[in-house]
Amino acid sequence: MSRATAQQCVQLFKQEGFSTCDITGGAPEMSSQFRYLVEQLSPVAQTLIVRTNLVIHTLPHYASYLSFFKEHEVQVVASLPACDALRAERQRGQGSYDASLRVLQALCAIGYGSNPRLQLHVVHNPNGAVLPGNQQELEHEYRQFLAQYNIVFNNLYALANNPSGRFLAWLKRSGNYERYMTRLEMAYNACALPQVMCRSMLSVNYDGRLFDCDFNLAHNLGVCDGAQMVDEALEQGIHKRRISIGDHCYGCTAGAGSS
Repeated sequence: MSRATAQQCVQLFKQEGFSTCDITGGAPEMSSQFRYLVEQLSPVAQTLIVRTNLVIHTLPHYASYLSFFKEHEVQVVASLPACDALRAERQRGQGSYDASLRVLQALCAIGYGSNPRLQLHVVHNPNGAVLPGNQQELEHEYRQFLAQYNIVFNNLYALANNPSGRFLAWLKRSGNYERYMTRLEMAYNACALPQVMCRSMLSVNYDGRLFDCDFNLAHNLGVCDGAQMVDEALEQGIHKRRISIGDHCYGCTAGAGSS
């Protein structure tokens, strides 16, 4: 993302009166504009979220980022697919499990998970073409397990794997696509529909293109009404619009959803 696009994002956030900024993208800390966005938006956003894979914070270049998060009271949403090392590393790669625990310990050491102003949430994703288990039971399991490492957190979110990106490619390559889509459709939960993220958010790509949600971004499915770019949204404003949809939307309406 260029500085000009980042500045437009900040301006649009203020202009439209958004309350929550959610910075994501695999390892959003790698963006050259990451610190700028946090510094500019933390004073005006009621909630500033960073979704992290944790492991990046073991690299020397990112050694100062955890204290930077604390300084700006960033709400951290951390990916830890499983309590079991083998299952977690099947998704995230060899060595990622121990690295993730070390970073979680470092976050807790500076107050995350215990200080009400420093929220730490953990995300569970099942391994393979299956849906997650009961969120409350998983949260209890995670709390008991992580307590052994002096790790505390606020909430656990058990999210279904959305059929997008690399997971979609794996589903098709392994012959699991049709079966997984059937599972999502059979698990449809009408109660999840009012809360799906596309109804209350706008996703901005690194180049300024607008999407109804992050999963539409992964599918390159842009907004179908109104401004298509962040600079256009600054001129035209953001208005009620139709939402672009696809089969992957079942991921957000199955069980507790993906968003």
